[in-house]
Amino acid sequence: MVGEPFVPADFEAPVAYETTLFRLEPLGPEHNERDYDAWTSSMEHIHSTPGWGDSRWPREMTLDENRSDLESHADDFARRVGFTYSVLEAGHDVVGCVYIYPARDGTHDAHVQSWVRADRAELDRPLWKAVSGWLASVWPFKRVDYAERA
Repeated sequence: MVGEPFVPADFEAPVAYETTLFRLEPLGPEHNERDYDAWTSSMEHIHSTPGWGDSRWPREMTLDENRSDLESHADDFARRVGFTYSVLEAGHDVVGCVYIYPARDGTHDAHVQSWVRADRAELDRPLWKAVSGWLASVWPFKRVDYAERA
């Protein structure tokens, strides 16, 4: 049911994941300006990323609307109904996001999407590969819908 946790009660959602290329941490309003800069500079690129073609986001929003969106993602994380991570590089630059939410297709446990900003496009496949492995080894999902990268 929508609004109910979609992970087992004893599962602790990771608050960080780090590779040599980037770090993931829960997305929240503290990322607002950096997140806004990342996606507003890359809207066309995000729409061309596997898994985003039919999405209604990204769309034009104000910085305040973006903050509300980030607060909503942080609330989802706290309630365990969805998990959104900011993708950061050294210096804490936001270079993308990862979204882990319940799948609605009746076949998968989770629907996952990720994007990276256009000027860091070379990170898309490494992010997909790292997150795919992380989901398989740490998260409690058996069937994940996450658009494959070429």
